[in-house]
Order: sequence, then structure tokens, then C-alpha cells
Amino acid sequence: MAEMIEVVIDSIRVHLMAPQRVVVLKQVNAEKYLTIWVGPYEAEAITVALQEVEMIRPLTHDLIKNVFNAFGARVIRVEIVKLQDDIFYGNIVAESNGKEMHIDSRPSDAIAIAVRAHVPILVHRSVMDNAGIEPDREVQESSPPVVNDAPPPPTSEDANRLSVFKDFIDKLDIDKPDKDKPASN
Repeated sequence: MAEMIEVVIDSIRVHLMAPQRVVVLKQVNAEKYLTIWVGPYEAEAITVALQEVEMIRPLTHDLIKNVFNAFGARVIRVEIVKLQDDIFYGNIVAESNGKEMHIDSRPSDAIAIAVRAHVPILVHRSVMDNAGIEPDREVQESSPPVVNDAPPPPTSEDANRLSVFKDFIDKLDIDKPDKDKPASN
């Protein structure tokens, strides 16, 4: 497990132009993030568990956790173990009768199970090295401060281009009440 890095769920974000969501995982004790695209139903399943919303009937991930419990197995962790061709691969790691089992899973399903079982989420170091993102502090520190200077005074060319709007506004009777309309209270 020395090759594994513990992460926590930082946030779940919505793509404004598509039905996709992204789960943002943050490395524990470091400023490194891993983003994983998930479907809307998987994102909802994770969000429901994070917010500890009680459902009348078990959702799919609650059912899976209940099946583990019914067979005397205990989920001990979930892992994101590989990134290949832009696809993440995960495992649900469970223990039953002293034997550790690795069950192939989509990372989104594994994360939904982890939240419900209150177990760690681990990412293989190679995945974090290849797909992890660190905020770029050098850019933030070296970028010049934003200066809010007043706009330059208008030139005669600007005045000429805007004169058509001035003529239009001057012709409006904004200050004079309409004689034909009854006064409103």
C-alpha cells in the first residue's frame, strides 16, 4: 500500500453545457487534486451519501453495501488503481473471513460505496502522478497586480461614433408626461 495515496472528496461540480459531473478528489496533506468525470446519477448517489440524506428505500449503492453486510463482508477501502486510455479503473476492497477481496469497480461506484461505508479512498501513485493537478502558485505569485485605471477620456472620433445615440436620446420626450394617457396612481 506504499504506492497508494489517500484522498478525500473535495467537491462535486456540474458541467454547465453537458449532463456530466466531475468529482474532485484532494490528496490528504497536500495541495494536489484528481478530477474524475462521472455521470449525473453517480454524482447524485455520492452527493446523497455525503449529505447523509435518508432515503425511504435503499439506492443501488446502499443495496450493495447491505449485500456486503448480509454476507459478512466488510468494505475496508476503495482504490483508484489505473488510468488507461483516459479511463479510470477502481476496486472495492472488502474483507470476509480474514480474506481480502478486490472487486473491480468504476471509480464513481467505488466512491459512492466509500462514502456510505465511511472508508478511505486511495489513489495509486502512478494515477496521481499522471492525472493529478497542483494549483500553480508561481503564476498566482508572479502575475502583476490588476490596476483599475480610469478609462481614457473620449476622443473626437469616439464622440462622432456616439453622436447617433445622442441624437436619438435628445429626441425622446422622457421628462414630459404623455397628454393622451390618463395619469396613473
